Amino acid sequence: MSFTVLIPARLASTRLPNKPLANIAGVPMVVRVAQRVLSMPGPAPRVVVAADSELIVQACRTHRIDAVLTRVDHPSGSDRLAEACCLLALPDDEIVVNVQGDEPLIDPALVSAVASLLANAPLAQMSTAAHAIHSAADFHNPNVVKVVLDAAGMGLYFSRAPISYPRDTPDQLPQPAPLRHVGIYAYRVGFLKAFPTLSQAPMERTESLEQLRALWHGYRIAVHVTDQPPGPGVDTPEDLERVRQLFAT
Repeated sequence: MSFTVLIPARLASTRLPNKPLANIAGVPMVVRVAQRVLSMPGPAPRVVVAADSELIVQACRTHRIDAVLTRVDHPSGSDRLAEACCLLALPDDEIVVNVQGDEPLIDPALVSAVASLLANAPLAQMSTAAHAIHSAADFHNPNVVKVVLDAAGMGLYFSRAPISYPRDTPDQLPQPAPLRHVGIYAYRVGFLKAFPTLSQAPMERTESLEQLRALWHGYRIAVHVTDQPPGPGVDTPEDLERVRQLFAT
C-alpha cells in the first residue's frame, strides 16, 4: 500500500519559538520526525514537510527531506495539509497521514497502521489511534483526550472529559479500560481538501477538538487501538531537553 506522510511545520510557537528547527543532536527536529517515519521497515512512504517558512524548507532540503512552502495564515494544521495536497497534486483517493512535526520519537509502525486501517475501512473518511488508559489521573485530566468507539471500531465521540464515566463506581476506572486518543490522523485526500470548508461544530468549539467537526457533519473516523503509548512529543523547553538526552544516549 502506498501513502504520503505530510508533516505540518509552523515556525511560530508560543512555548518554544522556532520549534521545527530546534537542534536535536545536530539535526532540526522536523527533519528528525521525517527521518523517523522513513525508517519504517518495507517500502518507505513519500514524506513531505508542509512548512510556513522558507527557513524550514531550506533546512529540510539540506537534509534531503522533501518540503513545500504553504501560507502563513492557516488557522490549523489540517488547513495547511489541504493546501499541501493541492501543491503536490495528490489524487483525491490517495491516503495521507498527518504526523506532527514535534514528535521525533513517533513509532513508524503506528504511522503505517493508521494508514492501513483507513485503506481497509471504506466507510471511513479518516483514521486515528488510541491506547488504553490505566491511570485515574490521566482519565480525569482534561489535557488527555479520550475517545469512545462503536462495535465496528469507529469513533463515537472524543472528549476532554472522562468518558465513558463509571456512574456506579466513580472511584474506579471503567472496564474495559478507557481509551486515550493519540493525535495522528490519516485522511483520504478528497475529504482533507473539503474539511476546511465545513462549518465548525458547536462541540468542536466547546472541547477545542477539531476532529469533532468531522463527526458532527456525519463523517466516520476509524480508530486503531495500539498496545503502546506514543513517544513523548515536544511542547516545552523541558520536553526538548529530555528528547535531546534520549538522542545523545
